Amino acid sequence: MAILEHISIFFSFSCVMIVSAQLRTFPVPSGGPESYEFAPNGGFYVGVNDGRILRYKGSRAGWVDFAYASPNRTSTMCDGTSDPELGTICGRTMGLGYHYATKQLYIADAYHGLCVVGRKGGLATQLASIAGGEALKCLDGIEVDQNTGNIYFTDISTIYNLSRLAENIRTKDSTGRLIEYNPTTKSTRVLVKGLEGPGGVGVGKDSSFLLFAEFSGNRISKYWLNGPKANTKELVMNITSPANIKKTESGGYWVASGLQAPINMTTGVRINENGTILETITFGAPYNNTPITEVHERREIRCFAGALGTITGALAIIVGALLIPLSGRSSSLKLQQPLLNFQ
Repeated sequence: MAILEHISIFFSFSCVMIVSAQLRTFPVPSGGPESYEFAPNGGFYVGVNDGRILRYKGSRAGWVDFAYASPNRTSTMCDGTSDPELGTICGRTMGLGYHYATKQLYIADAYHGLCVVGRKGGLATQLASIAGGEALKCLDGIEVDQNTGNIYFTDISTIYNLSRLAENIRTKDSTGRLIEYNPTTKSTRVLVKGLEGPGGVGVGKDSSFLLFAEFSGNRISKYWLNGPKANTKELVMNITSPANIKKTESGGYWVASGLQAPINMTTGVRINENGTILETITFGAPYNNTPITEVHERREIRCFAGALGTITGALAIIVGALLIPLSGRSSSLKLQQPLLNFQ
């Protein structure tokens, strides 16, 4: 939900707090990386404040412009801006989801709706600007079902756009929606209405259900897509200010949350489909009390990524860390350079 200005890639282990680390940083040309997605051949995509989607292509090429959602965007007016009033002109990517079968990157843009772009990037194609007869006002989370190809995304409000997000939160607006897009029929379907600041969404491995977060509602719910409970929802857990939800490769879902740990610090929580907490990670200085929007798990090396707010936008990889288990015992570990292709 928050507009943030830092990405971190970090290692962590069950029930520990990262208190210090050796960071390899990658400055981002523009602040506000709300969401990001790993690219299939290495590196990753990230959407930033000024409407661009950037791709990191290694130490030589660095960050390159990849795509944008607004047909009205110009580099002169938009590059480097963080002015939400320019959102209708520049665009603002809030969520990214990659479909591996079609090699397409789906975009939840706060001002330009649901969009998609191919491998070559450039101007994205708008897929939907209306759902259920109402305009898409402020898209946020997005998830691609790799089994069916369907896209699931959230619309924060039918009243307030991103430039009025503070008002949305202050008034406890409950007009948010969970929506499905079928790329075969090219149609949208509203699954759930009346949500309080809906954010992240994650699909079940068997495509039978969705988990979705309500940032303002402080909860995560399950929506059944099929089976005996089809087209119904149920509460999974109450949790403080949940943001994006990302399915893990080891099982469960990572939730970026404002959950207050035993020590007052930023938290990532891994849960199962029933809301049982499997793992908790907190972040030490300089990120004390800094909200995160997204946590990723990447392959067997247990690499996680989180968007963290700092003064200047950058990406960092933690290659060594001092870890303190939440039980209070401490241990020091030296980790090797991550095996992901960020060179």
